[in-house]
Amino acid sequence: MIRSLITEYGLYWVTNRLLYSAKLKMMKAIPICETFFEKKVCIKKVDIFDLNNDEIEKFLINLSYEKKMDIISIADNAIEGKILGFSSIELDYGKPINWHYNPITKAEIERSIKWYQIPDFDPRRGDIKTVWEASRFTHFIYFSRAYMIKKDTRYYDAFSNQLDEWLKANPYSYGANFKCGQEATLRIINALMAYSIFKSYGLITQRDEDNLQKLVEVNYKKILSNFFYAQKCIKNNHTLSEITGLIIGAWCCADWKNLQKAYKLLDSEIQNQFFSDGGYIQYSFNYQRFALQLMECVLKISGKTNISISKESKRLIRKSAELLYQMQDESGDVPNYGSNDGALIFPVTTCGYRDFRPVINTIHALVDGKRLYKPGDYDEELLWFGDESLNEISILKIKRETSSFNEVGFYTIRNIDGFLMTVLQDFKTRPAQMDQLHFDIWYKGINIFCDSGTYSYATDTGKMMALTSAHNTVQIDEKEQMNKHDPFMIYNWTKSDKIKRENDNFIGTMISKNGYEHTRAINKTKFGYEILDEVKGEGKNCEFLFHTPCDVKAWPEGFELSYEGKKICNITTKGSVEIKRGYRSLYYMKKDTINCVSVRGNITNKICNMKFELTFT
Repeated sequence: MIRSLITEYGLYWVTNRLLYSAKLKMMKAIPICETFFEKKVCIKKVDIFDLNNDEIEKFLINLSYEKKMDIISIADNAIEGKILGFSSIELDYGKPINWHYNPITKAEIERSIKWYQIPDFDPRRGDIKTVWEASRFTHFIYFSRAYMIKKDTRYYDAFSNQLDEWLKANPYSYGANFKCGQEATLRIINALMAYSIFKSYGLITQRDEDNLQKLVEVNYKKILSNFFYAQKCIKNNHTLSEITGLIIGAWCCADWKNLQKAYKLLDSEIQNQFFSDGGYIQYSFNYQRFALQLMECVLKISGKTNISISKESKRLIRKSAELLYQMQDESGDVPNYGSNDGALIFPVTTCGYRDFRPVINTIHALVDGKRLYKPGDYDEELLWFGDESLNEISILKIKRETSSFNEVGFYTIRNIDGFLMTVLQDFKTRPAQMDQLHFDIWYKGINIFCDSGTYSYATDTGKMMALTSAHNTVQIDEKEQMNKHDPFMIYNWTKSDKIKRENDNFIGTMISKNGYEHTRAINKTKFGYEILDEVKGEGKNCEFLFHTPCDVKAWPEGFELSYEGKKICNITTKGSVEIKRGYRSLYYMKKDTINCVSVRGNITNKICNMKFELTFT
């Protein structure tokens, strides 16, 4: 394993990871050492957001009654400490909110111990992300939006009081809420945006001003003290988040030198994390959206900082938005591909969590000056992060078509009723899931063959959802495509070979260091798709997997899918078909039972060939 880590992650990464582990051990042994890593912070101003509240309010007032009531309901519940967590489940933290509590496990994390004494994973306390969810202050955005709709000062009072309560319950740097610099950044941003809205209506008091300065101070200190880890070891959306926190913190301190330094860091990180074809380093559409929403925030505040990201950085994030556009179903949804922690960090539209139109539209308009969709509810996000009236932004029509994104390893084949997406990467950066040559198929708005999702990083179910068996690919004798050490450490990365996509055909080979290789050819036919698999390697049995939310009926030469009583397609094959139970998680901490179709084939002379013909009815 050590050799693989050095080869794949690099000696630089391994060295810095060991240094960080040594830092944590030193602080646990000699707590006073924590002060060695801290810097003095002096907050002078907090009005970094100039939000277009008149246009936002007008937009909200014109929403349908039902959509306005949805916003108000979420805000009313949040007043009572019932927070919409992970965009899907209600989490009751009590009133006043217990900021150290996990509503799912009913366990509380000690608030009197330092952040570095709290383990990342503790079965008794449960997933720490559930504890963090209230302290992200995402619900402050709902308070702001509900106030603009109703002009009820209860929403301002809740914002003001919960901010005050949080500071009293979270002295620096004790408890779980100072464990993560990314969480600190999101907390700052959401609080400052809500503050901007309430200030524009003349509601902010001196107590609020003092509390906002204190909030920025302690969370900026957290980011500064631990940025080494995000920059040298994590190198993903956490890094982008914390650099955004550095920008905001430096501006609030009127620290011009560190503000310029933070922008240079951000440009460098954007160009490291976004591939030239628009792909994102984490191989996850949810984290790609996360990163793009952070960029919306950065573009918005550039008017105050008088610094902007470079033209190359803007080009990359525009390409990233366009890639997501090509991966979309007409509903706005995309395949549930890669790690998905349920984050929608800025819930500033009434669109559902799985609708990616708001961020795609906003990024494209902010960078290119043109939107990609006709007017809709997703436009609210553009009002929060843009400066122009919606009437001043023209529409650029881009056709969704069969596409290859070779650098990130995404390939699509489109037809009139939907599309197929498959993935095959030649990893240069850390993988997250065993999903090589997985495919998604969408048909008339239904994701008939789907990715299992994530569920939770801290549960056995969630850990299994990252494995080979949770994807629409092949598994030999229960071997994994790669090896896994903990929820995030994958090593012995696969390699890709002989990738070719022409017209409506794709072929590529995945080479696993666990003793086998898998070649998959996908051809578009007149009425569906043909999938040809060849597996070479040591072993006895091959299991070809198909995860589907549809009803499944097996028959002698394959199986058929139906949805809501309507037959969708037939899949013919010569393999032995078995229908098993599987799970799909479209939202973090939430899962549904689906069907997993297993088609078995035998390996003869180290080769197994299998053919699947999918015909839509």
